[in-house]
Amino acid sequence: MDYQTYPPQKDLSSIIKCYWTLEVPKSDETHKQRIVPDGCIEMAFLLGDDIKRYKNKMKDQFVYQPRAMVIGQITEPFEIEPTGYVNTFAVRFFPFGFSMIHSIPMDQLANNETPLSALFGDKVANQLYEDIIKTKDIKLRIKIIEVFLLDQLKTKSNQERVIQMTVESLMKSNGSAPILSIWNHDAAKVRDMERKFLKLVGLSPKHLGKIIRLQTALKLMLDGEPKSLTQIAYESDYYDQSHFIKDFRKLTGLNPRQFLGDKASHLSTIFYQKN
Repeated sequence: MDYQTYPPQKDLSSIIKCYWTLEVPKSDETHKQRIVPDGCIEMAFLLGDDIKRYKNKMKDQFVYQPRAMVIGQITEPFEIEPTGYVNTFAVRFFPFGFSMIHSIPMDQLANNETPLSALFGDKVANQLYEDIIKTKDIKLRIKIIEVFLLDQLKTKSNQERVIQMTVESLMKSNGSAPILSIWNHDAAKVRDMERKFLKLVGLSPKHLGKIIRLQTALKLMLDGEPKSLTQIAYESDYYDQSHFIKDFRKLTGLNPRQFLGDKASHLSTIFYQKN
């Protein structure tokens, strides 16, 4: 399994966290992999064989992921399974990033893989996919996608800057910044901004804060230095160990020890280790 990340150019660094590639050789045995929330929206291109996406709570029912898609905010874990050779190229946006290039309410994309053609039209989506798949050079692929994204990029409004500031505050505080303090304790403003946040990010500020805090805890679990669950909970700003375990189970479907020993979580651990 070869997972690599690449930084965006300066003009896109405020909305894009990274570009990433994943290659996995074809194997006689295929295994499901659990995907857990990370607070980001992604644009992904499947350049290898098809990938199955299993419907939540329906372990035997699946759909094939679109070849070019936008993966909205994930609020609960789901499983994928390759059918052969995996070769994926993707853009990982910051939580507010995709709203800078598309006006669809972000909550409409949540927990779904939306075909790129449904968002940008068949002609644009098909041409972009064709341009990306026909070149094997990652630098050229990044150049192709950046030309497309810069063309789509809108001028930020004041509203969008406030949302960006809120996301950045949550990320700097590992998800624990109180929203009321960010928005100056104005209850009416909070309600209005929560609606706008849901539209531009796809999650409520509270839910995004929980996911960012989970990321913090996962990175501490995976950094190779032995730590107790109590220590991890404390360093990730959870109230206590039971609060940590409750949120962890809700967002990943497993408790922390089960997650570390679960083969189906291997891909998620790679994403977190190199994110």
